[in-house]
Parts: sequence; structure tokens; C-alpha cells
Amino acid sequence: MIRIVDTHLHLWDLSRFRYSWCAGIVSLNRSYLMTDYLEAGEGKGIHQSVYVDADVDEPDMKSEVQWVLEQARDPRNPLSALVIKALPELEDFPKLLDRYGGEPLIKGIRRVLHTQPDDLSRSEMFRQNLRLLSGRNWTFDLCFLGRQLPIAIELVDACPKVQFVLDHCGVPDIKGGALDPWREHIRLLAERPNVIACKVSGLVAYAGPDWKTQDLKPYVNHVVECFGPDRLMFGSDWPVCTLGGSLAKWIDTAHELTSSWSDSEREKFFAGNACNVYRLGDHP
Repeated sequence: MIRIVDTHLHLWDLSRFRYSWCAGIVSLNRSYLMTDYLEAGEGKGIHQSVYVDADVDEPDMKSEVQWVLEQARDPRNPLSALVIKALPELEDFPKLLDRYGGEPLIKGIRRVLHTQPDDLSRSEMFRQNLRLLSGRNWTFDLCFLGRQLPIAIELVDACPKVQFVLDHCGVPDIKGGALDPWREHIRLLAERPNVIACKVSGLVAYAGPDWKTQDLKPYVNHVVECFGPDRLMFGSDWPVCTLGGSLAKWIDTAHELTSSWSDSEREKFFAGNACNVYRLGDHP
């Protein structure tokens, strides 16, 4: 069985922390814990996982990071790295870098931008703070809707020394079957050398309830064409992926989508590229 490094895992405990965005999505408005993830992915070859921020409410940011770090330090869990929430638009952003700069499990930050005003990442404060990542060897996850990809390109160009990772293939409109202008924007992002990886993740959550593998193929094929096998990473987007199907179904679909690839290309996609991007060793 091929080894999987899941680059996009969410966890949340509603008994501890607040996630206001969950309130409007009935199936996600409950706790999703590591035990639930292990059960959902049992037998599917998940060897390591990267936690990505679940957009916790701002007052709980610090406590949530400590909670996830505790789980990552437990050798029984596959959790090997964290991409934590941060707010580069705030003046005290550098304090967060100082607080966590010595924590080897933290590999990057994310600011969910598809729920925010389009101009948030265009402020000089946001960009100035983000440029500080270049001295930390941390990545920044680009979390934009497909219509916002021109803004993502602006941000990437404004921070040329920062390493960016594109989430969810840039969130194309799979349910609507729209390929353009998403295709051109993906091509432009892939031309930027500081966009070091694209996660093939999140697609089924946006594909509608009746999606088929064939519906996803044009989008996956395009990111393969643009980024190539050395810059693509598998991500589950669990539990958000359950809006479109189980974790097991998405993993099976990812295997189907890559079935024509060479063994070395599949190894890079499912594990090797993630180990390089997040500097992962073998988990205990």
C-alpha cells in the first residue's frame, strides 16, 4: 500500500474552542477529534498528517495551537507538523513569530481569506508582515476562492521571498463545471517560483453531492499540467471533505485519478513532496 502524508487535516473540539463559521453548517457543527480521523482513515495508508488551521475564533488562537501541539507530540498520532492560524493584517503579528519561532513542529501559517474582504491581503501591513516569513523558512497557505486568484497572484508577487502553498487547487467551480478563467489563473500562479506547491485537496467539498471522478479530472489534469508532479501534494481536507463524501472515498478517488502515473510520480504526490515542503522525517 502506498504511503500517504496527508497535508491538509483539520481538527476541532467545540467543547474547548469556538469556530463561528461551523454554526451555519449542520454536519460540521460538532467536534472532530484525532480519534475520529484515525477511524475514518483506517486501512488507507495514512503515515503522517499535517494539521492546517481550522479558522478558530481569534480569542482561542493561542490555546488551540497548544492543544494541537500536545497531540502532535503524542507518538501514537500521525500528526507531524502544523500550519497555524495567523493574522498578518495586525500590527502585533511579529509577536506570533517570536512566540512560535523555536517550535520545530510548526512549519507555516494560514489566514483564511475567502471569507474576508477582497482587499485584506492588499494592505501594506499584511504584506510587510508576511515578508517576515522568508527569514523563518515557514510557508503561507493561499486560501482563496477561484474568483479571487488574481488577488492571490498579486500577493505572491508582492512577497517574492515567501514560500506559498496553494490550497484546494485554487477552489475551482466544479459544481458549476466552470474551467475558465480558473485555468489561466492557475497557469499564472504555477509560473511563480515561490508558489512551491499546490494541494490537490478540498475538491469534493465544492463538487456537489452527486460528483463523479470524471467531474474532477479536468481540474486535476490541469494542475498536473501546470505544476508538474514535483509540486503537487495530496490533502484530505478532513472533515470538510465529508460535505462531498467520506475520507476513504476521497483517498480511493485520488488513487483513481493518479492511476496512470508512474510509481515515482505517485510516491511524490502522496508523500515525498510533502516531506520536502514541510521538512518531515519518519514519524515515530
